[in-house]
Amino acid sequence: MRRGIAATALVAAMALAATACGGDDGDNGGGKSGGKLSGTVTYWDTSNEAEKGTYKELALGFEKEHPGVKVNYVNVPFGEALAKFKNAAGSGGSGAPDVLRTEVAWTHDLANIGYLAPLDGTAALDKESDYLPKAAAGTRFKGKTYAVPQVIDTLGLFYNKKMLRDAGVEPPRSWTELKAAAKKIKKKTGKTGLYLRGDDAYWYLPFIYGEGGDLLDTKAKKVTVDDEPGVKAFAAARDLVTSGAAETDATDGWENMQNAIKNGDVAMTVNGPWAIEDTLAGKAFKDKSNLGVVPVPAGGDGQGAPQGGQNLTVYAGSKNLDASYAFAKYMSSAKVQAKTTEKLSLLPTRTSVYQDPKVAANANVKFFKGAVDKAVERPWIPEGNSLFQAILVQFPNVLTGKTSPEKAAGAVGDAYRKLLKGDWK
Repeated sequence: MRRGIAATALVAAMALAATACGGDDGDNGGGKSGGKLSGTVTYWDTSNEAEKGTYKELALGFEKEHPGVKVNYVNVPFGEALAKFKNAAGSGGSGAPDVLRTEVAWTHDLANIGYLAPLDGTAALDKESDYLPKAAAGTRFKGKTYAVPQVIDTLGLFYNKKMLRDAGVEPPRSWTELKAAAKKIKKKTGKTGLYLRGDDAYWYLPFIYGEGGDLLDTKAKKVTVDDEPGVKAFAAARDLVTSGAAETDATDGWENMQNAIKNGDVAMTVNGPWAIEDTLAGKAFKDKSNLGVVPVPAGGDGQGAPQGGQNLTVYAGSKNLDASYAFAKYMSSAKVQAKTTEKLSLLPTRTSVYQDPKVAANANVKFFKGAVDKAVERPWIPEGNSLFQAILVQFPNVLTGKTSPEKAAGAVGDAYRKLLKGDWK
């Protein structure tokens, strides 16, 4: 599931052991560059329950193209993967995978502490010019490339078409419109308008971007989360809950949110393309055309949603680097991306895949591609993933009235100034 992006544990950085061993198989083989590949490639996939069957099938397809290689596919819960990988790599590499599916914010973090192999000049980087520039932007660190983009995504507003139609409302374009729509939905159907996930800091980002703010100004090296837009963002989210337009949670957010919309208990959720297949499995969407997706509602300054996605990275301690590079190339290839999009409606990172007739005909892909083009890039810094930790503490407290928007924004800003090294202010 997704996402647990802010719940991922922070693990102390440790030096990568020179003798680190990737994978779980002692007979890892390898083969020389340009020769026949052999041995085992252990792949940690972080896709959710609705996606993992497809990803496993695709991963094992690598064995058909390279009969000498065995793929050890392991599905690791998203919220646990980063901590598990750091622990394995930092303790000498025992149990670490050869290839890891990383959330885009993890790439710089792991490259910075030496756990990822540079991919420049390897088989992993294939047809680089075909990657969407936004997807490729988060793969580079200090002049080197440490990942290949697998999928790109952002957030949108999922809605139950029948429920909105029965209430006589259109999909809201702003949080103000959503509040008005929620009142009509409650009056006509007795249902809540929106389920707002409160246990994941990623869901705070549309609010601060919608108020024209950001967590950081990386060019000026300035913390901005506690500026006025950050305070307004917390206040806007809180207002949805206090007004009755939204219900929220402090734990089990993914399950609560998904059950609510799938069962028809709420009319809307904020979610991404990774949730499409799971949402369509609900009883409220037996008619799949009943699911609608529109841009995240706008705040006081406009509409804003974060850019997310998943990369493929190779463990620097892998003893089967050649096969691992080839596997990363395969899993990010246009062929595999097209199959992934066809089955899961996930967004390709390769420009060429959008020309595929089946991909072009997918309405959800068409919408989310347009949304990604307008999405706000997150800070590409080693501390990027750690920025969510302070928000994770404050966001549920604001939503449940335990603290004020002003105090929450100030606390997050103070935490950032302690986290960021150098001349940040």
